[in-house]
Amino acid sequence: MTTNHVVVAGAGHAGVQLSDSLRAEGFEGRITLVDTAVGLPYQRPPLSKDYLGAAGDPEHLPLRARSFFADRDVELVEGDPVVSVDRSARAVTLSRGRVVHYSALVLATGARPRRLDVPGVDLAGVCRLRDAADAATVRSELDQARRVVVIGAGFIGLELAAAALDRGLDVTVVELGSRAMGRAVCPQISAHVRGAHEARGVRFEFGRVVTEILGVDGRVHTVVTDDGTRHPADLVVVGVGVLPDDLLAAQCGLDTNDGIVVDEYLRTTDSHVWAIGDCARFPSRHTGLATRLESVQNAVDHARTLARTLTGHPTEYHHVPWFWSHQGPTKIQIAGIAHTEGPVTVIGDVDRGKFSILRFQQDTLVCVESVNHPAAHISARALLAVPGAIDRATLESVDFDVKRAASIVRQH
Repeated sequence: MTTNHVVVAGAGHAGVQLSDSLRAEGFEGRITLVDTAVGLPYQRPPLSKDYLGAAGDPEHLPLRARSFFADRDVELVEGDPVVSVDRSARAVTLSRGRVVHYSALVLATGARPRRLDVPGVDLAGVCRLRDAADAATVRSELDQARRVVVIGAGFIGLELAAAALDRGLDVTVVELGSRAMGRAVCPQISAHVRGAHEARGVRFEFGRVVTEILGVDGRVHTVVTDDGTRHPADLVVVGVGVLPDDLLAAQCGLDTNDGIVVDEYLRTTDSHVWAIGDCARFPSRHTGLATRLESVQNAVDHARTLARTLTGHPTEYHHVPWFWSHQGPTKIQIAGIAHTEGPVTVIGDVDRGKFSILRFQQDTLVCVESVNHPAAHISARALLAVPGAIDRATLESVDFDVKRAASIVRQH
């Protein structure tokens, strides 16, 4: 396949990195980067962290300066997203009617917030936190708020809770599940992080469902849970997860299954269409399953890998997944993925809040979850670079010193 015009739908971390990596790999054809938003593409992680602080600065959000796109001859189309794909003609139609032909189409459409469907969700003061506009609204609301209710105890919800605490606000977190970050970390990490937040003043309501949000004069006043408890609030932030933005792919007949289905080269069921980032479900040799990840690392590494393929060097995607979250004084870092519960080993100092959990499946190390333990995290990424390369016996032989174990893996 000769590639002379790459059209990228979505200018988040994946789309912007792909544009950069294509040029770095020597691609000389046209690149058209199409986005829903008006303005420069921006970083997502700070939206629930530093940006929400009193000193948060929107000027620090852009992923690249405007000159970046001009210097690399990348056409950045702002506020005019792809609304349809004609695969037979290899053309996309934008929202204002422009038709753009492609030799390769890359879907980097990301994810969209899962909606909370309860009465009162549209009241003033009830917010979500997915894009820069949402973050600006939440930040403005935090300037005026005294009592904050966060719905959802995932990464985003707990990062926001930490930001609200830093401002001296009263914070309650309501979570349907039985523990914090239940989908992302093991019970030991959940318990430690919960304790760290509670020590700072957060109140948790686990196993509770929000049934109604009440307001006065059109503005939020109270959050009601299924046990009848009323939680006073003048700001509510909903963080109940996201869904892959795979609607465009489904509309044009590509295979989707909680994401756009791709192969190990990130290619869809159409050989001229690819998908990367949060929207893509790809075969992972680290899990042995079709996997969809929501992380900047995955988006960026997808883009770098695909750039090689599109410039004539077909490359399978096999990067070690890793994640991170800053929640006040607590920094969580995760390398690898554990889909089921299994034996664990704790290293470091739990009492001082600087430790890691090594997670095993069938005696093979599959994941390392760290709290304020960055050196172990870096070593863990090296350990997990080759799935199945390190087992419990090898780690026991070096007293679970992950740095020494990583050097053993490198030597082999």
